[in-house]
Amino acid sequence: MTAETPRTTPTPSVVRNPDFRRLWAAETISQFGTQISLLALPIIAVVLLRATPLEVALLGTIEFVPFMLFSLPAGVGVDRLRRRPILIIGDIGRGLALATIPVAYLVDALTIWQLYVVGFIVGTLTVFFDVAYQSYLPSLVERDQLIDGNGKLEVSRTIAQTAGPAIGGGLIGVLTAPIAIVADAISYVLSAALVFLIRRPEPVPDAHIDEHGRPREGLRREVGAGLRYVLGNEYLRGIAAATGTSNLFSNIAMAVLIVYAVRDLGMDASQIGLVFGLGNLGALAGALSADRLRRRFGLGRTIVASLFLGAPGLLLIPLAPRASPIPLLVASGLLIGFSNVVYNINQVSFRQAITPAAMQGRMNATMRFIVWGTIPVGSILGGAIGTAISVPAAIWVGAIGSFLAVVPLVITPVRTLAAMPGPETGEAL
Repeated sequence: MTAETPRTTPTPSVVRNPDFRRLWAAETISQFGTQISLLALPIIAVVLLRATPLEVALLGTIEFVPFMLFSLPAGVGVDRLRRRPILIIGDIGRGLALATIPVAYLVDALTIWQLYVVGFIVGTLTVFFDVAYQSYLPSLVERDQLIDGNGKLEVSRTIAQTAGPAIGGGLIGVLTAPIAIVADAISYVLSAALVFLIRRPEPVPDAHIDEHGRPREGLRREVGAGLRYVLGNEYLRGIAAATGTSNLFSNIAMAVLIVYAVRDLGMDASQIGLVFGLGNLGALAGALSADRLRRRFGLGRTIVASLFLGAPGLLLIPLAPRASPIPLLVASGLLIGFSNVVYNINQVSFRQAITPAAMQGRMNATMRFIVWGTIPVGSILGGAIGTAISVPAAIWVGAIGSFLAVVPLVITPVRTLAAMPGPETGEAL
């Protein structure tokens, strides 16, 4: 693995790339819509359907179960197919699935089981979309533009996460939660249209010959190649273990956060949306400073320190006083948002930079399988603890356990990375 060489001229901004601008706009619109559903779906379950803490936790769990079931084969498919059509189909399919919720509500037929089915469909399509999305970006921008590109995408995502909950809370208050989901369905359709307008030619992978000119092997062998690539790389292995641990414990807490806010703290949808929106200003700060921090402190130190910051942020949630919880909840959001965004921009860009193009799909799928596969486990545990013991107990367990996430980064060479490496030499497998 070779370090990047100093540039004599500044790297052109990715904003000059019209196809990146289309991808950026598509992601921005979609993210604004997503924030509405992230708030509306648990509100529907808690307020309209009177769901238990475990049922609410299952709602979040079911959307992530497809990452355990389909991530690895999705990676093989993404490496064998063009990625842009996968993005378009994923957007349209998710929009149609979400549109069934307001329809069912209007005819008085909405149930928790429909929310589960929609969550599973949306989760399945998101598996293919996310793997294709992370694999598609390196084909639109240069390697030394990856952090710039990921940073721009994170800026949009964090602005959406900042303004989206407040907008979503307002829409829910005016339209009701099921009707507000219409906005998310429309956002997916608009996103698909923008991705459709991307004009950069995308090479069509040979369905029968792999990147080394050899006949392609079966699905199981190609899945195995992706697993060996990630688990055989000590950097990727450390990042996967750290991110998976972080997701496990943070979702133990987050699975019951809406229940905690509504039933224990007495907050309404507008207050929850305001807290989420203000807290996400930390994510915006992280998106704007991620590359600067990497250049100032080094890639490895930035990855390690940014992940660690999330744990104290989670700890502020159960410490928030019931009489006036909003200040500490906002502070929690600021720390967690900053931590997540700086960490993700740097570690995702690192992964994209070192992975050969033909392995991008399987690498991203394998990482998703590992790091997102712990999310439904954490959600179930959070719901179970919240139901069997108490909702605050689940949040305490998640917050304290999150401090363990940094350990895999400290005991692997990730912490020693100074600059963004170049692609690995030799065969990818």
